[in-house]
Amino acid sequence: MVQTPQPTPRPQNPSAAVALMVLATVFIAGTTLCAKALGTDTLGTSLHPLQISQGRFVFAFFGLLSVAAVLRPKISNPNLRLHISRTICGATGVTLMFAAVAFIPLSDATAISFLNPVFGMLLAIPFLGEKVGPWRWAAAAIAFVGALILLRPGPDTFQVAAMLALGAAFTMGLELIFIKKLADREPPLQILLINNALGCVLMSIAAAAYWAPPTLAQWGALAALGLMMASAQTCFINAMARADASYVTPFSYLTLIFASLYDWAIFKSVPDWISVLGACIIVSGAALLAWREGVNRSRFRRVPTSLGGRV
Repeated sequence: MVQTPQPTPRPQNPSAAVALMVLATVFIAGTTLCAKALGTDTLGTSLHPLQISQGRFVFAFFGLLSVAAVLRPKISNPNLRLHISRTICGATGVTLMFAAVAFIPLSDATAISFLNPVFGMLLAIPFLGEKVGPWRWAAAAIAFVGALILLRPGPDTFQVAAMLALGAAFTMGLELIFIKKLADREPPLQILLINNALGCVLMSIAAAAYWAPPTLAQWGALAALGLMMASAQTCFINAMARADASYVTPFSYLTLIFASLYDWAIFKSVPDWISVLGACIIVSGAALLAWREGVNRSRFRRVPTSLGGRV
């Protein structure tokens, strides 16, 4: 029997993968801090969430463009339909998230954002034809219970702004579907370049009616937001390339800790017991989902090649 040659796997480096993922969480939490500062009166008159998103895409694109100028990647056969769909979902998600962090603690918004892989799992059923077993359903149920706690469903405590974060998690979960499809077809740098280029155009049009001249401090925060987002994406992709996703993904939950520390240091906001409880439940559900994915991958690898499996 003639066997089809398999591509040479990338060298695994779990320690480097963890370091890159932790660095990514530092950057991601930093983006929410910048967005909160820009969406409040901290650095001047608050900017509209659409303008903040525009700055995020513009500066991220120029950061990635400088990297591309050095690496000179070849852009080949991009699937524009998938890229546009992914960009619309991603731009909507970050705009909703930037709007949410202006009104609720960073820890709450960050915890709710951890629902995006759960939404991605649920959306993979109709869009990718994936089957979801009882463990995945249990993980989703646990995470949603945590989200309900953070929403504080009561007449005196309900956080309307938390619904913005919930909407952000849903649209970013939908974005994961398009990312998965693109990742099977195109290299990471090409995906990031096209995504941020389209985001620049889309958000510039959307923000035109709300654009206001930023202060010097706000320009700095917008630049930091975009560059940290590009850095976070780069660290995340390289972390996933150096270790199994099931091993490295749980370290992404450190974003919640860094966001809470930033919120406390800058805005003197301390999470209450409801925030801590809801966050712990959401992270537990997301961690269960990541663990189950790791188990499934391990079983898949153990299938003998003579039976049609992969090593």
